[in-house]
Amino acid sequence: MDKIYSLILSLLFVLPSSAQMADPVHFTTQLRELSGTEAEIIFTGTIDAGWHVYSTDLSGGPIPATFNKVKMDGVETIGKLRPRGNEQKKFDKLFDMDVRYFEGTATFVQKVRFTKEKYTIDCYLEYGACNDEMCMPPSSVEFKKEGTAHISQPVEERREETIEVPADTMKTDTASVAPLTDLWQPVTKELNAFSDTPTDSSLWYIFLAGLLGGFLALLTPCVWPIIPMTVSFFLKRNKERAKAIREALTYGLSIIVIYVALGLLVTALFGANALNALSTNAWFNIFFALLLIVFAASFFGAFELTLPASWSNKIDQKSERTTGLLSIFLMAFTLVLVSFSCTGPIIGFLLVAVSTQGNILGPTLGMLGFSIGLAIPFALFALFPSLLKSAPKSGGWMNTIKVVLGFIELAFALKFLSVADLAYGWRLLDREVFLAIWITLFGLLGAYLMGWLRFPHDDPEHRTNVPQFFLGLLSFAFTIYMIPGLWGAPLKAISAFTPPMYTQDYKIVQTTVVEAPFKDYEQGMAFAKEQHKPVIIDFTGFGCVNCRKMEAAVWTDAEVARRLTQDYVLISLYVDDKTPLPQPIEVEVNGQQRTLRTIGDKWSHLQAMKFGANTQPFYVLLDEEGKPLGPSRSYDEDIQEYVDWLDAGLTNYKTK
Repeated sequence: MDKIYSLILSLLFVLPSSAQMADPVHFTTQLRELSGTEAEIIFTGTIDAGWHVYSTDLSGGPIPATFNKVKMDGVETIGKLRPRGNEQKKFDKLFDMDVRYFEGTATFVQKVRFTKEKYTIDCYLEYGACNDEMCMPPSSVEFKKEGTAHISQPVEERREETIEVPADTMKTDTASVAPLTDLWQPVTKELNAFSDTPTDSSLWYIFLAGLLGGFLALLTPCVWPIIPMTVSFFLKRNKERAKAIREALTYGLSIIVIYVALGLLVTALFGANALNALSTNAWFNIFFALLLIVFAASFFGAFELTLPASWSNKIDQKSERTTGLLSIFLMAFTLVLVSFSCTGPIIGFLLVAVSTQGNILGPTLGMLGFSIGLAIPFALFALFPSLLKSAPKSGGWMNTIKVVLGFIELAFALKFLSVADLAYGWRLLDREVFLAIWITLFGLLGAYLMGWLRFPHDDPEHRTNVPQFFLGLLSFAFTIYMIPGLWGAPLKAISAFTPPMYTQDYKIVQTTVVEAPFKDYEQGMAFAKEQHKPVIIDFTGFGCVNCRKMEAAVWTDAEVARRLTQDYVLISLYVDDKTPLPQPIEVEVNGQQRTLRTIGDKWSHLQAMKFGANTQPFYVLLDEEGKPLGPSRSYDEDIQEYVDWLDAGLTNYKTK
């Protein structure tokens, strides 16, 4: 039951914890001559949906775009690197400053002057990219060129030459990179072994949520009354037992096929990349929130979501005139059309949930679970018509279920609005505002279940029954549980839904974020070996917004902090640390030599070549020899899951 409850609350926001390589920005470079003595080096980037690239001159904040010279012979720079395009600006509370960034496309231009006819240019653009869940380490785009400057060439004569930078420039082939020490040995296979379980638990959760939705849909006033019609249809047919069983199974399978086809249609329309983008796209989240609000209003009785009556009438008439398996399929299709006003909002809610999770199999598995939950009872009534005598009669209890579902959909609509609010920094739904609305919603739900509040379709003489009374008590208890959150209580049970703690303006108790005692990988591992303790590696960045969110929302928890400080050796590695290395390190990436010049370069390379990942925040548990103790984790503010993950790593370490 705890798993199902957790599923209902967390289905929308399951985040992948396995290591992955992101490649969200693709640059081309160009040298454009302005005259015989001047030219521009142009870096033009295409940015994937949901990501943004920071602009220039952002001191003390996120990673800015900078122009860096390796060798400039016969060429000198003129002025600073300049951004071009639709630059956006907003105030970031975490950095306490205005940040500027680009979405979609970004262009950076460095003006240069030729001082010799023969010139050599070896330079690179360094930039930072983030989305709403993770950040890239400082990434670079190289530009190299040797040529002859046409110093005497007139200004009107301009020559352009474009050099394409391969899309996988920043990807790391871990098999071809020699580790700096034994502790740098790649462990991507071991990490994947922890993550690649025989069944994907998140997919099972999606299936179970769909199954639960199917059972709930059965109890609504649009679906339950169809049961007698189903029984009547099958009683008219042949009474042979074998044929009855076959037709009942066909009827159930027909319902499943229709709904699974809907899930496949959603998958085909969006595709894997689009489904992943939905989870971080603010406008899609706003659209989904409004959709859920419309569904909730329908459940409350404001209007009915119905398909044209002619559709169901034609299908029904066709099923009466048709014989064989086609008539059974048409009967199932009639059920789908007639029950749409109640199943539509449930299906829409389920598809919204799994689509924004970004899993390509989600919509299909969700619809499979929903259709099975809906089909099993109908198939049983078709197979055993006598069961209808013992089934409860239709009544006001069905409308109560609809209204309760309406309240739940409103609560989840608020979560979608919160995602958009955080993405754009509107700060309209700070944590206390969000909680105030949820407290009101669940308080009103309790009042409705107690019979103090009525909606248009409710029976005026309806009285609260025993099940409603206990559900009302639970709703009031949940309401009271949330109230301390207005003053900064962590509310662990719903921490995955509420906005991050940093949006809370007023807190009674100020918490302190855990500080890592080690900022160097080798030093931290040496200490762990001396103390015989496991290690948690925190790949982070000074400009990583979501790293700060995790620290504020998760690391401030007393149980998490105790484990990080007492049970583990915590090593934080900042991938944007610009401190120069004592001497550059030459490494091989995708068969090409790359120079690591800063400490941040070194830790970024470590993350990519050892763990096969390049986004932050990124957490991994290791033993003293640098071997994984469990799967990796990324941005996820679920405190209890983080505690369970740390405990599992400790258990594996002790077992070793």
